[in-house]
Amino acid sequence: MDTISAISTAHGIGSIAVVRVSGPLALLIAQKITQKENFTPRYASRLALYDAHSEMIDDAIVIYFKGPHSFTGEDIVEFQCHGGVVVASMILETVIQHGARLATPGEFSKRAFLNGKIDLTEAEAISKLIETKSVDAAKILARQMRGELREFVEKIRDELVDILAYVEVSIDYAEEDLPEDILQQIIKKLDLLERDLKITYESSKRREGLIEGFKVAIVGKPNVGKSSLLNSFLSYERAIISDVAGTTRDTIEEDIRLGTHLIKIVDTAGIRESNDLVEKIGIERSKKAIESSDIVIALFDNSREFDREDQAIMDILDACDTSIPIIKALNKIDLPSRFDVTHLHGDFIEISSIYDNTLILEKLKAILERSSQDDALLLISKRQIDAVYGALEAIYESKNVLNEGELEIFAFHLNEAIAKMASITKNFDRDEILDKMFGSFCLGK
Repeated sequence: MDTISAISTAHGIGSIAVVRVSGPLALLIAQKITQKENFTPRYASRLALYDAHSEMIDDAIVIYFKGPHSFTGEDIVEFQCHGGVVVASMILETVIQHGARLATPGEFSKRAFLNGKIDLTEAEAISKLIETKSVDAAKILARQMRGELREFVEKIRDELVDILAYVEVSIDYAEEDLPEDILQQIIKKLDLLERDLKITYESSKRREGLIEGFKVAIVGKPNVGKSSLLNSFLSYERAIISDVAGTTRDTIEEDIRLGTHLIKIVDTAGIRESNDLVEKIGIERSKKAIESSDIVIALFDNSREFDREDQAIMDILDACDTSIPIIKALNKIDLPSRFDVTHLHGDFIEISSIYDNTLILEKLKAILERSSQDDALLLISKRQIDAVYGALEAIYESKNVLNEGELEIFAFHLNEAIAKMASITKNFDRDEILDKMFGSFCLGK
């Protein structure tokens, strides 16, 4: 395998920059650049660095990690030089001149995975930890880097393998004396697995915004105060405010920090019937923004009577995924009331968006806190969520055919569930079935 190198710190000016080298030539390159022969693994040395013409580049810290006891499992050398674009780039250029090549994005982590130093869950946790916008998410990702998700997946996977072993014994060794309640044992085990996976799946769907930031859509008919509410959140006039219906013709997105969370506020175009082509496009985008949001704030105008446009908003809210929290707010309570609140069907809060948004912020904080305090395991990528959903579907199908005594088809669905769970961390090894069969049931008399 060839030797790769890259600048591992962020681009720009800083006190320290790190150039990382991994591969069979790493130590040799370090010897050439430092003009030093001997390196003690995991020992930091302050050394002069030289380019290919023996001209000094920098006075830096050099650390050698001998494989396989390194992040990638290969020999690694890190050059910790003075920060800035020029010095780190000169070191990288010299490393490449001595036989390394520029690493592709994520290639260090990829090599760590291929060499068995990390699994896919840990690799994804590393990537998400770099991108996360939430303190609570950072804590969850740190646990996953220590193997929390891997342990959960392996536990589910092992139990599915154990169940499959029961079934394949029933298929292949029907003449042996097997427990009479074996079917009940299998169903009980599957019910418990289905419960655990469902809790994890549903909790993860609710908390998808915890990693990348929660998306909050402000919806309502024209002129209910959506743009005023957005401006009050931002403390400056980001959106144009006008009494003319249809002023906001497209979605406007801005980020704000609320407690330990970063949330994306989306001011949508007012939803109403319109013949204006541009406005109709904006309304369709508003509806899509609602569907893709983690939280919805629905505004209604206290100073106007409930009408068809308000009913259209209520219909959209009723059609929303039940897992999406919806905050209904009756706005403009500083004006004379003409709105019949019985149409809101449930809890709502009263606000005046141009004067005070405290109640809305408190509601948002409460929803975000509930997400943070959820103790269920968090799946951190669409790939992981889809895998768990696929496993749930396969388990559900397996239970249906098991009740009909179709053991071969049951085994097929169970194999599918095992493969889905295994895809989160590693490949499924069928030899485990044989180990379970002969180890647990002592067959082959």
